[in-house]
Formats: sequence, structure tokens, C-alpha cells
Amino acid sequence: MPLRQVVVSFVGHVDHGKSSILDKIRDTAIVSSEAGGITQAIGASIIPLQTIKKICGQLLKTLNMEIKIPGILAIDTPGHAAFTNLRKRGGNLADIAILVIDIHEGIKPQTLECIEILKQYKTPFLIALNKIDLLSGWQHHEGILLETIKKQSANIQQLLDKKIYELVGKLSELGFNSERFDRIEDYTKQIAIIPTSAKTGQGIPELLMSLTGLAQKFLEQCLECNIKGPAKGTVLEIKEEKGLGKTIDVIIYDGTLKKNDIVVIGTLDEPIVTKVKALLEPAPLAEMRDKKSKFRQVKEVFAATGVKISAPELENAVAGMPLRCCKKEEIEKIKEEIKKEISEVLIETEKEGIILKADSLGSLEALIKLSKEKNIPIRKATIGNISKKDLSDAESICKKDPLKAAVLGFNVKDDSKTCIENVKVITSDIIYKLIEDFEKWREGEIKKQQGKALELLVRPCKMQIMRGYIFRQNNPAVVGVDILSGTLKANTPLMNQNGNELTEAKSIQLEQKNIDKAEKGKQVAVSLPNVTVGRQINEGDILYSAVPEEDFRKLKDLKDQLSQEEIAILKEIAEIKRKDNVVWGI
Repeated sequence: MPLRQVVVSFVGHVDHGKSSILDKIRDTAIVSSEAGGITQAIGASIIPLQTIKKICGQLLKTLNMEIKIPGILAIDTPGHAAFTNLRKRGGNLADIAILVIDIHEGIKPQTLECIEILKQYKTPFLIALNKIDLLSGWQHHEGILLETIKKQSANIQQLLDKKIYELVGKLSELGFNSERFDRIEDYTKQIAIIPTSAKTGQGIPELLMSLTGLAQKFLEQCLECNIKGPAKGTVLEIKEEKGLGKTIDVIIYDGTLKKNDIVVIGTLDEPIVTKVKALLEPAPLAEMRDKKSKFRQVKEVFAATGVKISAPELENAVAGMPLRCCKKEEIEKIKEEIKKEISEVLIETEKEGIILKADSLGSLEALIKLSKEKNIPIRKATIGNISKKDLSDAESICKKDPLKAAVLGFNVKDDSKTCIENVKVITSDIIYKLIEDFEKWREGEIKKQQGKALELLVRPCKMQIMRGYIFRQNNPAVVGVDILSGTLKANTPLMNQNGNELTEAKSIQLEQKNIDKAEKGKQVAVSLPNVTVGRQINEGDILYSAVPEEDFRKLKDLKDQLSQEEIAILKEIAEIKRKDNVVWGI
């Protein structure tokens, strides 16, 4: 069975050089090959083996293997969104990824995002450590990267190694073993770091060589492709094209797609069944992000490639959805298969949980996986902007569990045009930040709930009746007290050092004004009903808050909301109570 091109996704943080590296590969290909050598596909570039051989020169011979792959399909849609869009049943469509990292900036938020998604899909990857030409004092030399590094000053060589090993350390923290490409001992256990410059082209041949070797050695079985069979693909983007109406950009990863073929495309409801009206490819070497790019019609395309499809009834198409080509008699069977595949991602699982929204099927899948890893319960997960219904669904759960009354949106807008007080809406274009923000909100809400729970409990407090400050002996007794520890609140029951409950702090006054509570260090007047000074209480007596046993147990559960001082008084109170009852509060 013939091998198809290796599908390579370029991922990384904004402005670290993903597109620049591909642009440099294209430029180099034009110089290396009379015909240009690279075919521009939708959101991708097809780099044939012949072009890779010309760019790499003698480097490929160092691999000591017969290269069988026909070339590379490099996905170059901006940002990491394409990577989450590009899914197929059972994982990500990309066979391998190149993670581009700016040597000066290192790992940034979207870099972490990409690493998380690569880890989820178990996608092998290489690292292009880009912008080495901006290292202060770097001298550009034509030729092999390792020779160029040797020609640099000792300071530059040390700086390059320092930057590489800082990255190796960071990746180690994230659970990956990595090394500079020429020092790799085992490609199955270590991630290769290739220093590159998209500006000068330094390291690009080494990057392509490492990519080719890795794909050839470890991905050969994955690349076996039934070119003659019916096409299978994934919708990358939906676009409105002048004169064509709604079109879909699709990556075909298996089989052949022809004009007039029947295709079934997944949606949020019933799959679309339509006939291919036109297959469109960009003009040779056109820049896909240029809106003025011209297209040419083709009769058929083979995997792996990108193509624009014009067909009727594409209004409900969604990015990341599966596309299948089939015969008329297979339509119902394929529809059921696609519905099953989508239902595995669009979930309504737990009765109580948060609501997830995302822009595409692939990114929704990544969001679900990350949420589950963090043990976040999900009630519903679907595609599209946040609607009023999503907020109503979240509100319905609020009475049962306010901590689940949240809607998380990845790469989507909040179209609800409303605000429900008890529902938290969080949006972000970085998945792990979305999860992080939700966890912060949840922690804050837990603290608020605990604070409210504490308000209802008798808090630990220790005070002393001050000598010379007896304002009334009884009915009620009014005495001056010194708050030694904790906080005295109005209506707190009080006991003596023997554990006998005597009275309560009916009211508290400071400078003849009533107050609700008095903290450590304050001296206040307190009215104490049902006691007489000289009988039940005396000057100099130490009193404690008489914490009920049930409140004591609750306070133990909420001890992270208490100060160390309050915890110490609580222990004193427990010791006093356990003189009469050894299991008190246990």
C-alpha cells in the first residue's frame, strides 16, 4: 500500500515564527528547484520528497535509511486553532507536530497550550528553537548548522547551550525528556530541539531532515493510505467566497475525492448530504492568507492534501467535523457512523456539571479532555457561541450546586446579551487558561461559602475580665474585658476554665457605642445576663467562647479559614471539654 504525505502541524505561541519557517521553506524550495517544488493547498503546503532532498542535501544520507514517504503536508493555518480543528476518529489528524519556540521568549501561554494538546493526542513532535540569528553577536555562515555553531565565539556557543538547557529543564517539569537534535540517543524517548532561524534559513535543512527521519522510522504504518478508496477528511474552515457562496476548506487524509462525488459532512444535528460541485486548489505558490489568491478547478484530489469544496447546503457546516465520500447506497450507513463519532464528543453526561462551548469539534474535544483531567464535572459540551439558553441551563443547577453554575467558552463569543447573577461566564482563546480561570473562580466561591458558613458558627475566643472595670454586678452584669485571642461576637455563649457554660455576651460596647464584634487586643464593655460578679464570675477570670460540639466539628473542617491563633484556642477549648467527656468533638 502506498504511503501518503506526512501531515505536519506547525504550532506555537503567537509571533514565535510558525509561518515564517514555512515561508522560508517555500523560498528555499524556489531557489533549490526550477519548478518551485511546493504545491500550495488549502491551509497547507505540499512539500514533495524531491524538494526535501534538495533542501537537505547531504544531510539525509546521515539518516542511513531508505526514504519512502512521498513528502510532507505542512498545515500552516495561523495559530494553534488549526491543530485542535484537525481531528479524526480516535485522535488528532496531524501525524507529527513542529512546536516553534522563540529562543528569547521561551515557553509562553500558547506554547503550554500546544504542549497540553500534543500530550492529550499523544502526537510526536520536534521543537524548532527559532530566532537564533537574534542572539547578540551571532554570526551567519552558509552551510551546515553544526559547523556554523562551531564557528561562533565561545560566549555565543555557551549562550546557545544555556538557552537550550533552560528549555530542557522546563520541558522536564512538564514530563518530557529533550535534547539538542545531534545529541539525541533515542528518538522514542527524547524530543529533538533544532536551533533555527526563519530569517537566514539556518537549521531549516536539519529540521526537515529530523522530521523526515522521525516520520520514516516511527510513522510508516500510520502513513499507509488507500488512495483509491473513498475520501475521508476533516473540515478546517468555513468561508464565504465571492461567486461561490459558502465553501469548506478540507484536509483529505485518506482516499480520493472527485468532482460530483457524494459527501456526508458532520453537523450539530443531522449530517449534511451533498454533491461536490467544484474542487478548488490555489494557484501555484499562492499565499493562502492573501484574500486575493486565485483558485483553479481540479477534477480530483488525493490524500493527503488540502482542498476547497464548493457544494450546495453547506450553511450548517462546522470546523473540525468529519467528511466522508460515499456511494448512494451507503449514505444512511455513513450518516450513522458520523453521528456516532460526533456524539462521542458532544456530550451531555452528568446531571450536575458545568457547560462547555467551543468553536470546533476538535477544540471541544481538547477542552473536554483537559476538564476531565482536572475532575471538573461536565453537564453539556457543544459547539457554537454562548447563548441565553446556556445561561438558563447553568442557572438551573445553581440551587443544587452554585460551584457548577458556570459556562466556559473557548474561542467563542458570548451572544447571550444577558447577565444572570448566579452564573459565571468565562471565555478565553487559550484552553488551559480557561480551566485555570474557572478553578480560580471556584476557589473564590468556596471561600465565600466557607465565610458564610463561619458566620453561623460560634468562633473560638478567649478573654479576661479586667480588674477595676465592674460597671454593674448583675441583671445583667456589665464588665470590662480584654480580648486575649480570637474574636468576640455579640450573642456568643461563654464558659469558664472548667468548661461550665455561664452566660453569653449579650451586647458589646466600645467607647459607649454598640459594636457587633471585638478582635484580639481590644478592651470592651460586655453585658452578661444570668450571672453575678462575685459569685459565678470574678475579676481576673478567664472566659472562653462555649463552642457547641457540632460547631466544633464544622470548624475543624473549615480550619483553613481560621487563623493559627483561633486553631490554638480551639485546641484549648477541646482540652477543657474532654476533661468531662474524652470523645467530645471527635
